[in-house]
Amino acid sequence: MIKTENLNKVYRTEEVETSALNNVNLHIKKGEFVSIMGPSGCGKSTLLNILGLLDDISSGSYLFDGQEMAKLRENGRSKVRKQNIGFIFQNFNLIDELNVFENIELPLIYNGINPSERKKKVNEILERMNISHRSKHFPQQLSGGQQQRVAVARALVTEPKLILADEPTGNLDSRNGNEVMELLTDLHAKGATIVMVTHSAYDASFSQRTIELKDGQIIAEHSNKKEVSIG
Repeated sequence: MIKTENLNKVYRTEEVETSALNNVNLHIKKGEFVSIMGPSGCGKSTLLNILGLLDDISSGSYLFDGQEMAKLRENGRSKVRKQNIGFIFQNFNLIDELNVFENIELPLIYNGINPSERKKKVNEILERMNISHRSKHFPQQLSGGQQQRVAVARALVTEPKLILADEPTGNLDSRNGNEVMELLTDLHAKGATIVMVTHSAYDASFSQRTIELKDGQIIAEHSNKKEVSIG
């Protein structure tokens, strides 16, 4: 599903050039659950943003479902992103002025889904996430765990091919964090492809494979608790 070859990302200003990713070669199969770990500033979130088509590459190649993303213009990348990718963020990114139902409905509106179909899809995902009783509540009326459930529901409502999670338990206590990780594990068991950025080795243990970044480069992979060094 995902393949990068010699992927590089450089940020430039008039005075400074900063290399965020260096020759990243990554292959993620459909149905995999992969974690990306590394110290702050190593390029984890930059890589996730590129995979989610929120940022461009400087050089190299990024294939999503066999299609080269670098060749697409912004409207083409936006279409792929809206139709195929669901995002879960550390800070939930819910809109305070919208209730739970409306927050989850938003990506369906962006995708041009008609009102009756939107209502059906939102109600189904509310039931699946066990938050139907909160549909008319606003984000500030929810616990952190409930807000993250809404964020997960919003990510899933478009039935994306890929779920990208950036520190999904970062703002949660251990109990709510465990609930979110169990939810992601359940989604993976049902066939979801998930890529998660995390600082937590415990959270990463829920995934099938962990990729370690340092200074913008992949330095190691862990699969089934066994480390594979990258030469």
